[in-house]
Amino acid sequence: MDNTNAQVIDTVNQIQMATMAPQVVMTSGAGKAYQSVAQSTAIAVQDSADALRNLSTIATTAIGVAMAQLLATKDVKYVEVITAAQQVMTQANVEFGQVGATAANVIKGYPAG
Repeated sequence: MDNTNAQVIDTVNQIQMATMAPQVVMTSGAGKAYQSVAQSTAIAVQDSADALRNLSTIATTAIGVAMAQLLATKDVKYVEVITAAQQVMTQANVEFGQVGATAANVIKGYPAG
């Protein structure tokens, strides 16, 4: 003997149909995939920013040491070190911009749902 209320069964069935309909599942799945891709691209940009920050610290330190040596010794070889450190920073900025642009293109090209 089944004592389950018919209205409860009908409600459960309607909820199941509303949440498990193929279009709902596809839209929900696409939305979750979009969020995952968005998070991954954000992490890539954050990692690139961290790398840029670290390279900036190294380059700035190298420039400071080279500048101190240049002032102390008047040896022009330290100018090459300063120039090389500046080039490292220039290239790091270019690469950071490329990562950001690529991440933006990836997320723009991904369907939101």
